[in-house]
Amino acid sequence: MKQYMLSVYQVEGDPPLTPEAMEASSRDVDALNAEMLTAGVWVFAGGLHPNSTASVVRVKDGAVVTTDGPFAEGKEHIAGFWIINAEDLDAALAWARKATVACVGPIEVRPFHGETDA
Repeated sequence: MKQYMLSVYQVEGDPPLTPEAMEASSRDVDALNAEMLTAGVWVFAGGLHPNSTASVVRVKDGAVVTTDGPFAEGKEHIAGFWIINAEDLDAALAWARKATVACVGPIEVRPFHGETDA
């Protein structure tokens, strides 16, 4: 099996979920996590604090510099993710379709490099 990362994106400017919608989404994500565990595909998952809490560490002019804020300036930021095992991209996309409904947001699917790469 190959590992995939399902990244949950939060889009700046989208209206925030109502408390009721947020509660429903949390229940749906919990149910999806349970389904993934039962199916044996769940490896690891986590939600992230807002992008305003990010720090970036980089080399600049030979020195290591740390700055506040996200690395990429944009309107979409990773809000959370799953790492899953899937037979192929189609199987990973099937889980992503469930994830986008549960999270009420876009999901990006990307494979990891590994021993099963062609």
